[in-house]
Amino acid sequence: MLTLSLATLFTLALLLGGGVWIAFALLGTGWLALTGFSSFEVGPILASDFWGASYGWDLTALPMFVWMGEILFRSGLADNMFRALSPWLNRLPGRLLHANIIGSGLFAAVCGSSAATCATVGKMTLPELERRGYSDTLAVGTLASASTLGLLIPPSIMMIVYGVVTEQSISRLFMAGIGPGLLLLALFMLYLVVWSLSAGRRGGAGHAEPAMPLGEKLRNSWRLLPLLALIGGILGSIYGGVASPTEAAAVGVVLSMLIARLNGHFDRRIFLDSMFAGLRTSCMIAFIIAGASFLSSAMSFTQLPTQLATAIADMGLSPNLLLVVLTLFLLVLGCFLDGISLILLVTAIIMPLINAAGIDPIWFGIYLVIVVEISQITPPVGFNLFVIQGLTGKNIFTIAKATLPFFLLMLLAILLLRLFPEIVLYLPQAMNR
Repeated sequence: MLTLSLATLFTLALLLGGGVWIAFALLGTGWLALTGFSSFEVGPILASDFWGASYGWDLTALPMFVWMGEILFRSGLADNMFRALSPWLNRLPGRLLHANIIGSGLFAAVCGSSAATCATVGKMTLPELERRGYSDTLAVGTLASASTLGLLIPPSIMMIVYGVVTEQSISRLFMAGIGPGLLLLALFMLYLVVWSLSAGRRGGAGHAEPAMPLGEKLRNSWRLLPLLALIGGILGSIYGGVASPTEAAAVGVVLSMLIARLNGHFDRRIFLDSMFAGLRTSCMIAFIIAGASFLSSAMSFTQLPTQLATAIADMGLSPNLLLVVLTLFLLVLGCFLDGISLILLVTAIIMPLINAAGIDPIWFGIYLVIVVEISQITPPVGFNLFVIQGLTGKNIFTIAKATLPFFLLMLLAILLLRLFPEIVLYLPQAMNR
């Protein structure tokens, strides 16, 4: 077990460090694990995983949301968003870096996808933040971390998977995710405030905008109305039962075209440029998804995750120690498995231990989703790191270093949820009254 773990880590780090394309690095690591540590044939597993990772209907929403982000980026709405927010955020330490967090939280409530949130908000905010003199480290760190909220703020595919497998109410899981989602947003914004106020760190907080009277601030805030209308249209179509998230993504593309046209920045060239740029980004993400799916299958066939889970079950730990060990275990597995595979593994093997320890299954579901969120920014297979690398061209370990403070904040959030479980459970319990 130890030999397989070390060989897998070394191979993946070597391939990524050598500049191999991310998807090929994942495929190569999975190939080594299967050929060196199992007797299964690689070809059929590879073909099956590539097909299974590419034909799912849920994936249709991803390129639509990415395309929507490209349209918004090219139509000037990103600049409008910053012009509307800057007068209000100008006096808040960290200034427009908070726009990454607020924008990610809003878009997470629209699409439920971490990758789509990261790609869409990144297209809108990263160029503007760079142009305005903000720290690259904080711009990348806030984007990578806050976009993981797409897994926690409803609608969330991860919660649906967990609810179906464990026979928990999906509506209660959705309600349970609201409090922790707001908690993470508050922690991220508080960190930006502290960072900005700390000695010698003001240089990366961007250029201060000129002071503006209240009336002009309110007039500038009208620039946000098209974006809010877009979010309202998507959310309204989902929660009103008019459209599924995938269909709502298509609604978002149409609305973004209409808004861009009314904004005077949409023509045939922008249509084609945004479509092909969205296609390139979506293909990159889809190829990485296929590679991650193959690596997940390879790990399953080698029995490594099952052996580790069984070892934890044999320890006979108290509830709090069980959660500590389980967090470490899941963070390691999150380096190699995608979120859905991680949830399916835990619910199949660990769930009896959770029930025996008296841990509320709704609370545990939210805990599990947050751990999956953390794995999205954990190298070497942090999916959001890959998306930002595709957007910026930066080294993946440089991006991971930028997310380290937010990684620690997510661990702090888990601790706070354990100390104050009402943050998770109040709204679901209120549904019974």
